[in-house]
Amino acid sequence: MNTYTLCKKVIANGTYGTKEEMLTKMDVFLLNNRISQEQYNELNDLLTVA
Repeated sequence: MNTYTLCKKVIANGTYGTKEEMLTKMDVFLLNNRISQEQYNELNDLLTVA
């Protein structure tokens, strides 16, 4: 599984701790090119709904 898929699964399961913690992880993944800006935006939208 890739980073994007794993993040999506963690958000769907609600096993990410706080939203701020998950956002910090997503920021690091974005900065290290593990996820794209589009994927970051989608994950952020999912996190907002969760």
